[in-house]
This record gives sequence, C-alpha cells and structure tokens, in this order.
Amino acid sequence: MPTSTSGSEGSLTLSGDALRDAIAALPPLRDVIARHGLAAKKSLGQNFLLDLNVTARIVREAGDLVGVHVVEIGPGPGGLTRALLASAAASVTVIERDRRFQPALEELAAVAGDRLRVVEADALKTDILALVPAPRAVIANLPYNVATPLLIGWLRRIDQFRSLTLMFQKEVADRMVAEPRSHAYGRLSVIAQWCAEVDPLLTLPARAFTPPPKVDSTVVRFRPRSDREEVPFATMEAVTAAAFGQRRKMLRASLRSLGDAEALLAESDLPPTARAEEIDIAGFVRLARAVGARPAKG
Repeated sequence: MPTSTSGSEGSLTLSGDALRDAIAALPPLRDVIARHGLAAKKSLGQNFLLDLNVTARIVREAGDLVGVHVVEIGPGPGGLTRALLASAAASVTVIERDRRFQPALEELAAVAGDRLRVVEADALKTDILALVPAPRAVIANLPYNVATPLLIGWLRRIDQFRSLTLMFQKEVADRMVAEPRSHAYGRLSVIAQWCAEVDPLLTLPARAFTPPPKVDSTVVRFRPRSDREEVPFATMEAVTAAAFGQRRKMLRASLRSLGDAEALLAESDLPPTARAEEIDIAGFVRLARAVGARPAKG
C-alpha cells in the first residue's frame, strides 16, 4: 500500500513569496545528495536534473498551473519539486518508490507544509485519479525504464488530466511527434497524437544530468484533444500493434490476426498494399472502427 507524508506535524504552511523565499534558501541539491549519501541507480533509470534554472523553465513551459493539483513521478532529491512548489499549483504530490530519497523529501515537506505530499509507492501501480482531485496535471522527469508504460496508462484517461509535461529520451520523444512516412512513425506516434495535442517543448543535452545518460532528452507536453475521434482505446492498441508489429509487410498481411484483412481495409478506405507507416491518424481511426464493428470471436 502506498504511504504518504506531508509537512511536519504542527509546521506552518507557507505560500506565495514566503514559500518561494524559503525554497530559494534551501541548501544546493548537490549538498543534499552528498549529505544523504544519494546516488542515481541505473537499475531504476535515475538521472538527476540539478540545474534549478532548467527545472524552473520546465514548470513554466507546462503552462498555467493556477488551481491545478500537480503530480510528479520520481522526484529523487527534489530539484523539479522545488520549482513546482514555487509555482501557482494548488498542491504538489510526489510519488517516489526509492526509500533512500524519503529523508531529503521530508526535509522539503517540512518547509512546504501542506502544499507538498510525499507518497512512497510504485507509480506503475498507483492510480493518480484517486490520489489527487481535478484539475490535475503530471509534470515529471520520468525514469527512462518506465516512461512509456506510464504514458500509455495516462493516455488511456487523458481527458481526466489538464496536461502531462514529461521528459523522455529524445528518440522516444521523436517517435511521439513523428509524421506518416517517416522512419520514427509508429504505434506510439499514432496513439499519442490520436489522444492528445503533442508539443515538444525543449531538448536537454546529456551533460545536463547527473550522471549523464547516453542520450539527449526532450520535454513533451500532452493536452487532451477536443476533436478526438472516439474509438475504444483497447481496439486502437490492437490495431496499431498488428499493423506496426510487422511494419515491413503490407497491411493485408500484417492485419490478418484481426480477421479478414482485405475486407477491413476496404471498409476503412485503405489500400491493401499500403504499409503501416503510410497510414495517418484518421486512417487508423477508420480501421479501428471497422475492427470494433466486427462480431466478437467465440
């Protein structure tokens, strides 16, 4: 079960300029890391972002946070957390599974009071919708090894979020914004762009992190699409999995697992000789509707 703490019992909750001043007066992050003997774990995909100018920019790029309840995943020593607390967000909830960071985060909670809630849990097993009220947003430097599954889970219910502002490996971010007929265009491109308006905000070089990863990183913002074409998420997942699972093959071959591929493509007004990377979002929506209209097997 997740456990959570907020500011120390009896502590005075600061706000506005007083809270920003208190945060600015905190020890440098490198000192916090050294004092608590913290080190990034490769097994957990941890890379610390210690430049507070960069973390402040990420929060600004996330957009208007007035009245928004923000969730951060994997705060580590709390660099991005400091910037979130200095913003206009209604509250900040951080989810951290690595117990080594609890003392550092509790020190930050002692300053922030009820503005900060620290939850010890695995983000992959945590229902954010049950954790914080609407309007809600996620802003996070995601651990690389769980970034994509976390995103897919949130995209399933993207209409429940004001926005998601997330950092990924650059090559993963490139796939999210890729267009048809490009090498990077794939399942993630289709699902992300079907669900949300996807905007790359800034790219950070590997040297911006401690320790530096092997690749650059990109911050991407996702906002629910007001014009989203409604089809079941599971159906779109199945269609894109089949289509891109064998992306070198023509659709009439790659879609056989879904039934009569030729008929499905005819109903979707798609050429049977096309390959998955040639089909735009609207085409996949038509295909998902055609698959969904078929009687269930068995």
